[in-house]
Amino acid sequence: MKKILAIMVALCVSACQDNLLDTAPYSAVSDATMWTTDNLTDLGVAGVYSTLRLEMGHSGLTTVHELYQTDRFGFTGQGRWDEPLLRGTITAGDGMFSKVWQHMYEGIQRSNDALANIPLKSPSAEAKKARYMAECKFLRAYFYFRLNQLYKGVPIYLEPFTPVEAVKPRSTEADVWNQVIADLTDCINESNFPDRYAAGNANYGHATKSAAYALRGKVYMYLKQWEKAAADFQKVKDAGHTLFANYKALFTEANEQSPEMIFSLQHRGEQGYGNNFQLFVGWPSAFRRGWNYYMPSPNLVDLYENADGSKFDWEKILSGYKTLTEAEREVFFLRDNLTPAEHAAASARGAKMSLYLPQGNEERIKKAYVNRDPRLQSNVLTPYETFRGAFNFTDVESVQTMRWPFRGQSAVDGDIQSDVQINFYYFYRKFVVEGVSGLIDRNYGAIDFPIIRYADVLLMWAEALNESNASAEAIEKVNEVRKRAGVALLNSNAATMVGGQEDLRERIRNERRVEFPGEGINYFDELRWNTWGEKVFFPGNGRKQIWGGNVSNYSYKGDFLQTWPIPTGEIQMNPKLVQNPGWID
Repeated sequence: MKKILAIMVALCVSACQDNLLDTAPYSAVSDATMWTTDNLTDLGVAGVYSTLRLEMGHSGLTTVHELYQTDRFGFTGQGRWDEPLLRGTITAGDGMFSKVWQHMYEGIQRSNDALANIPLKSPSAEAKKARYMAECKFLRAYFYFRLNQLYKGVPIYLEPFTPVEAVKPRSTEADVWNQVIADLTDCINESNFPDRYAAGNANYGHATKSAAYALRGKVYMYLKQWEKAAADFQKVKDAGHTLFANYKALFTEANEQSPEMIFSLQHRGEQGYGNNFQLFVGWPSAFRRGWNYYMPSPNLVDLYENADGSKFDWEKILSGYKTLTEAEREVFFLRDNLTPAEHAAASARGAKMSLYLPQGNEERIKKAYVNRDPRLQSNVLTPYETFRGAFNFTDVESVQTMRWPFRGQSAVDGDIQSDVQINFYYFYRKFVVEGVSGLIDRNYGAIDFPIIRYADVLLMWAEALNESNASAEAIEKVNEVRKRAGVALLNSNAATMVGGQEDLRERIRNERRVEFPGEGINYFDELRWNTWGEKVFFPGNGRKQIWGGNVSNYSYKGDFLQTWPIPTGEIQMNPKLVQNPGWID
């Protein structure tokens, strides 16, 4: 295994085109020539950004380089197969740990190369060079931020280095945070670094001062420096960022450059440039046929409040629900007019068929999903709802219904098909394209991926204010997000009355859980709050079918799992690296 990949900026990089950080290689460029023209300077900086896209595509299945896939480790999401991290069988030699390490250090190496050579070699205008230097410091800070979230203390390299020179010991977690803050502060102090770019600007997608403030505020959240975090989040607002009015429409190509987006991964619907949401989050009867490898957990669905802000309670929908076993509850999710064979199969699985309604089962369960926080239906496809998909893996559009058990697709009123038809799971709606237009291929969709958006800032801001005993201001920030969502505001009725700092803390955390599914935030939140063990590994939790029945159980082997191990291969090639406690190589 390579310790850290060598400099790639000087090999294959590209320019910015069509408002996208275009990272396709045009030609190889020698070390001596790189950075020596204005165009090569553009290409080199684009090469730093291209680290954000490393190994996208099918290989993303086995890594968590693509942030949305990390939700399978959190409280709100799940994967479709057994995860060694969640089963307690993973070791420090697992490729997931080494891939993330390598990708982040690749980005650091590219950033360092740019920072070292732009001042020395580039003939570009001084203002442009200053802006590019700020962008590369932002990116280096981002890569170290990602590393420190997971490994909690890594070697710090601030100059280009060869593999032979990559022998530094780990810096402390605090030292890495301080380095991230230093880089971001340099960005913020650079007068040529813009506050933000408006939609349509040719530089949209490049880092900005508002992104630097937002990321520095995130670091302050880790350090529990609440006042500093709040001050940085205020600067993000001052830059002109606001919430987009329509939550569901936000996650579409048409609105991917709204003022809510602070820093996003740019995608274009062309091979090598697009997202792979449709492949991994979509399902077989969605257009271009997905695999539904990443799915919402019933934990998420049950967390969405009623529209009036009261907690959702299955018992209020289905009297006696809580007294049934999880297997028995399947009866409520069965389709109308079961065949004798389907009826017998459900009974054999443990469903309590004495409660089955042949002519009303579907309508009964649909009541559980109406009059809820509207974000539920924006994010999750629920039983007996419809979806505009594609018939039989063709370009023929069909309106399908999510029914159980699955019988078959049809050009008219067919069933939504899962890639695993023996189980009944929720699906994500977010990022999945409806209809049969707007997507060329399931491997490269056009929708940008939000790395930081304003709702994230608002809810972190609320958290920082609450921890600073400014509860009234914190509630105002939460209510901005809730108002846009269309759910009752905090302190607007008896169900939403806040009962003090601890109550508000949990409400803010739940608000983040229901606001950001599929966005690669939940897992990192739980790690930062030190709640991952209790929220994900509570008794009986695992990969769940819709009614809560476990398909695969999780197993918590200890708190050491909340810090990733230094990859075994890295320790073998750099003996100065000390392994995190509890891990076995």
